[in-house]
This record gives sequence, C-alpha cells and structure tokens, in this order.
Amino acid sequence: MSKSLVGNYRAEHLFTLGQSLEAYRQYQKMLVDCDREMEQYMRQLPGKGTDQGPGASSSSPHGGRGKRRKNQFHFDMGKELYRVLGTDLTLVPGLSALTVHTLVAEAGPDLSRFANAAAFTSWLALCPGSKKSGGKVLSSKTRKSNSRLSLALRLAAQTLHRSQSYLGAFYRRLRSRLGAPQAITATAHKLARIIYHLVTTRTAYDESVFRNEEQKQALRSQHRLQKQAKSLGFQLVPISHQEVVH
Repeated sequence: MSKSLVGNYRAEHLFTLGQSLEAYRQYQKMLVDCDREMEQYMRQLPGKGTDQGPGASSSSPHGGRGKRRKNQFHFDMGKELYRVLGTDLTLVPGLSALTVHTLVAEAGPDLSRFANAAAFTSWLALCPGSKKSGGKVLSSKTRKSNSRLSLALRLAAQTLHRSQSYLGAFYRRLRSRLGAPQAITATAHKLARIIYHLVTTRTAYDESVFRNEEQKQALRSQHRLQKQAKSLGFQLVPISHQEVVH
C-alpha cells in the first residue's frame, strides 16, 4: 500500500490537498465545539427523569447504538434527552437521538400545552385538512408545513421500510395500499401520537401494547362478522389448519 502512494505529484496539487485537509480538520473542530455548546444548553433544561436512561442512551456515549456515526453528537445526547423528557424516545423504532433533539428544539420538553394528541398532530400538519364550504368537504389534503419537526418525523417514517417492528409492518402495509407519500404521512402521524403519549405520561415504549391491540381488533372484527352472518341466517365456521394447507 505504501508503494502505491509513491508517485510524481505536482506541487500545486499537494498544496491544494494540504489546504483541504486543514479546512476539514478545522470544520471537525468547529463541529465538536458546537456540540459542547449544545451540551451546556441541554444541561440548563430542567429534568424530569434520572441521569441515565434505560435504553439506547446507556449503550453508547453519543446516545446511539454501536459505533458513532458522522451525524451523531460528540456527547451523550440520549442521556440528556431522557433526563429532560422523562422517557427514552430513542426506543421507538425510527426515532434517533437527532430526531428527539429536534422535538425538544421545536416543541420544547413539555407537550402538555397541547390539549391532546390530535392538537399536537394538527400543529405539525400531519393530519388531514378540513376545507369546507356549506357543509361540503372541499379538500382533505394534509396542509403543507415548514416545521423541522414534521420533516424529521417524515424522515423517521421512511427509515421504517425495513424495520421488523410493529411500526415497520404498519408503514409497509399502508405503502402497499396507499402509496409511499400517504404512508409516510400516516406513519409520521402515528409517531407523533406515540411521542405525545410517552412524553405526557412519562412511560416507556412497549411494543407489546400494539400486538395486544391488534388481537383485540381482530376479535372485534370476528364478533362483528359473526353477528352480521347470524342476522342473515348464516353461521361462520372457522377453517381448520388442515383445510388451509390443502
């Protein structure tokens, strides 16, 4: 490898390369200084939780999992976010420390100023519009928004395409039926509602809640179909496993 680096280099090219290297090192130092300044501001925010989160914030010094990536912080942002919010939002599939920091920067650590989750999603322009005239709905398209938090949640929704979590399955199911744009908006809307619930109640993210809810929804659908069939004089009979295979 060392021999491959030996060659005839023009002096002006070496000078330009040296200038670029110095500029790169200077920008890296400025990014570290910016992160240190941000760390001081984060520590000034009042805390709601302990100093150490139970999830991703405890696995890495920069609030992520594994090796630090180039767009992650140079300090334990996950730890500070858990202290400020009282819950570890990085446990939610699709939400990174950078996304949660955008939440704190744009909406603040206290979401109780929003009456409910619907008001929060409406503020983010992640819910259908309601243009009406004379009692007739003219348009239900989602409003356009320049909110950085809304954009961050849409980007988070896109990252769920390969996720094996409930939210990943939710996004893929909607994408196959509605297309990518509407699926991204709907998934971002769901992420916003989850964030509102976790922050206002200070509870941890639990994937099993969604599985239990899906089972309850399936039972309600089954009972509704049985009742409808009975009213028409029919009776639903479950298909056995062998019949399904054949």
